[in-house]
Amino acid sequence: MLATLLPAFAALTARSADTSLPQVVTQDGRHALIVDGEPFLMLGAQSHNSSDWPEQLPKVWPAIEYLHANTLETPVYWEQFEPQPGKFDPSNVDLLLAQAREHQVRLILLWFGTWKNGSSHYLPLWMKAQPELYPRIIGRGGRRSDSPSPHSQAMMDADAHAFGALMRHLKAVDRQHTVIMVQVENEPGSWGSVRDFSPAAQKLFTGPVPAELLQAMGAGAPAGGSWPEVFGTNADEYFNAWSIAHYVGRVAAAGKAEYPLPLYVNAALRDPLTPGPASSYESGGATDNVLWIWKAAAPAIDVLAPDIYQNDSARYYRVLELYARPDNTLLVPETVTSTTESRMCFAALGHGAVGWSPFGLDYTQYGTDPIGSSRTTEASLAPTALSFKLLEPVMREVARLNFAGKLKTAVEEPGTPFQTLDFDGWSAVINFGEGGRRAAGGNATPVGRALVAQRGPDEFLVLGAYCQIDFKSQSGGQRDFLRVEEGAYVTPGASSSSLISSAMGNRAWEYGGVNGVWRLHHLWNGDETDWGLHFTTGPEALHVTLGTY
Repeated sequence: MLATLLPAFAALTARSADTSLPQVVTQDGRHALIVDGEPFLMLGAQSHNSSDWPEQLPKVWPAIEYLHANTLETPVYWEQFEPQPGKFDPSNVDLLLAQAREHQVRLILLWFGTWKNGSSHYLPLWMKAQPELYPRIIGRGGRRSDSPSPHSQAMMDADAHAFGALMRHLKAVDRQHTVIMVQVENEPGSWGSVRDFSPAAQKLFTGPVPAELLQAMGAGAPAGGSWPEVFGTNADEYFNAWSIAHYVGRVAAAGKAEYPLPLYVNAALRDPLTPGPASSYESGGATDNVLWIWKAAAPAIDVLAPDIYQNDSARYYRVLELYARPDNTLLVPETVTSTTESRMCFAALGHGAVGWSPFGLDYTQYGTDPIGSSRTTEASLAPTALSFKLLEPVMREVARLNFAGKLKTAVEEPGTPFQTLDFDGWSAVINFGEGGRRAAGGNATPVGRALVAQRGPDEFLVLGAYCQIDFKSQSGGQRDFLRVEEGAYVTPGASSSSLISSAMGNRAWEYGGVNGVWRLHHLWNGDETDWGLHFTTGPEALHVTLGTY
């Protein structure tokens, strides 16, 4: 039973002096994002880049509401936050906090500081006017790149000062922890050159490799040497990764000293199956081959997170595998969404993800967006909304069971209408197809998704879309559905009107509450269970108790 998991969890969270502060915790190689003292599943939506302005926010909240997202990821712009040196303007942040609380949504703030997609376009105007003091990198041939240099002490100090001011302000005004996590920079790295070849960079490159990095290499590491001597053909990329990670780590440490919220860095990816040379992707960022360097150089960063814009399942799954590590919490802070790709929310959960968030899901109608739809509509939001509506009523339970290693998922792929998930004593058999019909050969497009989590020896939490889910005893005997309850988790003490709203598909939680009480809506039986459990678009969350005869 779930109760047997709680003592270990309580001991884990007790290690923090302030268990109400959001934090990332790890146990037995699994991870959880703790919010309000309980595991939290971030069902997120990231706004467009320029949506965090007072005139734009009214176009954001309706989309968040329609999606049933519990978290908005949105930027804080250095150029707006520090319009004059040392003079900070938190008005956008304060407005965002007020509106998020009004809409009962958590926030993840994205610090658009030195880096935004490998460039430095969000520097304050007073910094842009001094390019020699706040320089860009110089390529191998002497040509300046659009990417900022990680070797500018003045720029690093300024960024750390501003980020520290932001975190200090959050600590003062956000005692209810509306903000649960902060992204430091945005896809830091360099384009157009594998690294900086400026005189300052060259001096470091031909100097000794830092002792911290040699130590991170473990047994058999060289005693010392220059970057080319230690790393050979990888020296340029590894040097750039260390330089950028060290810079970002200093910025993160300055913020964490003010207010120790969980911090993460997002990464623009290289091809996970057939990676090309470092010149073909954003060199120096937290790509899969240099995660160990980032871990050594930036210990103040809690999570290294992939921005997944892969357009095929094999690459998507491979990214999830590369970033779901015993020493790294899986978080997908940006991803593409479509009718088929939205099912990857369930794939991420199956790899232990603590959150998943598509990019550009608001109504600001950014018409030149090269990634997302040029005109966001309810129809374009619907695929993501389907997953979030399924998960929202059981969000806390899903997060707890995933942290305990009791949760598995299945995602439909073309030509594979059947999948099996094995648990202790039972196997869940998933048949994808319209309405979950047993004879179906899969859906016309691969949109099926299923989640099964074991709550006890014969008890499961089950939900899905466009599929049928049944169970098979591993010890023999015919499966018997002893009891199938449809319901939701609600805040303890919720009124009957809240329960009715939950049954109608509205929010089943109250802001700041904990989804700790399962409330039955009705029982499934007869036609609803005789041929397995059929799911179309729900939302339907089931507690299933099994037996044999």
